[in-house]
Formats: sequence, C-alpha cells, structure tokens
Amino acid sequence: MGQKINPLGFRLGTTKNHHSLWFAQPKKYSEGLEEDKKIRDCIKNYIQKNIRISSGMEGIARIEIQKRIDLIQVIIYMGFPKLLIEDKPRRVEELQMNVQKELNCANRKLNIAITRISNPYGHPNILAEFIAGQLKNRVSFRKAMKKAIELTEQANTKGIQVQIAGRIDGKEIARVEWIREGRVPLQTIEAKIDYCSYTVRTIYGVLGIKIWIFVTEE
Repeated sequence: MGQKINPLGFRLGTTKNHHSLWFAQPKKYSEGLEEDKKIRDCIKNYIQKNIRISSGMEGIARIEIQKRIDLIQVIIYMGFPKLLIEDKPRRVEELQMNVQKELNCANRKLNIAITRISNPYGHPNILAEFIAGQLKNRVSFRKAMKKAIELTEQANTKGIQVQIAGRIDGKEIARVEWIREGRVPLQTIEAKIDYCSYTVRTIYGVLGIKIWIFVTEE
C-alpha cells in the first residue's frame, strides 16, 4: 500500500504556511487549539445562518488566525465577500460580537478582516461546497465532478483531481469514484498543491469529497 499523507502538512515550510500563528507553552497548547476551533466554527455557523446564497455556498476558502498577548487577528479569505459586506455594514461587527461572546475573552481585543480572493473556484474548499450543493440537489455525481473541473479550468490551474466516496446515488454498497484532469504531482514537494476533504450529508447518508488542485510549480 502507498503511504498516505496530507498534502498540506507534507509541504509545510516549503510552499505552505500554517493557518494559525501563535505561540503557547506546552501545557496551554490544547486550550489555544480549542480556541481556534471555536473561532472557525462560530464564523462558519454565523455565515450559514445569516447568509442565504442561491447555491447554498459559504464561499470561505480559509480562515487565518494570528494571536498576540492583547489581540486576536482573524482574516477570512472569501470567494464572494459581497454577501457579508454589502448586505449590511454592521454584519462584520455583529460577527465580531458573536465570536467574542463565544470566547468570552475580556482582556483581549478581537479583530476580523475579510479578504477577497481572485479566483474563487481555484480553491478546493469552495469547489467542494459547490459539489456538495449539487449532490444534495440529486444531480448525478459525474455531472457534478465534470462541472467542477470546468470551473477550475477557468481559474487557470494546472491540474485537478476530485474524489467522491460513500453511497453514491443511494446505492447499497459504498464505493469510491474519482476523476483527474491535467497533472497532480503529489510526490513533488515544490509543486504547490491545494487540498481539502469535505463531508456532505445527503438523504442516502454521508459522502466524502476530496479535492486536490495543482496550482503552480514554485
């Protein structure tokens, strides 16, 4: 069997950087980790509840967290930030209040910034949400995968691989289906590869979507 490794962790320090930047003593590390998870979950829940997007997508590519002694800086990279900003200018402030309530950190200031990303469909998270939305609407999985590949080609990437596993189309036996377009050199550390795994709940059960996107070679 080939040894599997997460493509993001494999490239840390070369083409990838951490999404959370902070320092903690070994005994406090788990608390910091829990805090990060709370922040990310809180933001995702808020966006799901308050923003109704036609395709049911949140459009978050990633959430970066930087912590200092007196400040927590959160940067949300979104593909479609209009949904959060244009609707109401108070939205971001409201989100900040929500996260602060969740964390109840009185002695630290929280700052949330939103950054727009140029090619939303060049990011695996946004693409996985798109496929998940299609599968929930009972579109055939092959059609959904092909459409996703078309969208990434517009974002001029070098290659993409999409894999869906589980009870596809409600069949009795779970199986794995995948499709690849272009090159996806997983063994090359210099290759800048974006990856995400996403679970989607359909009426047949849970399906897993994995997406590898080969962006560029460094």
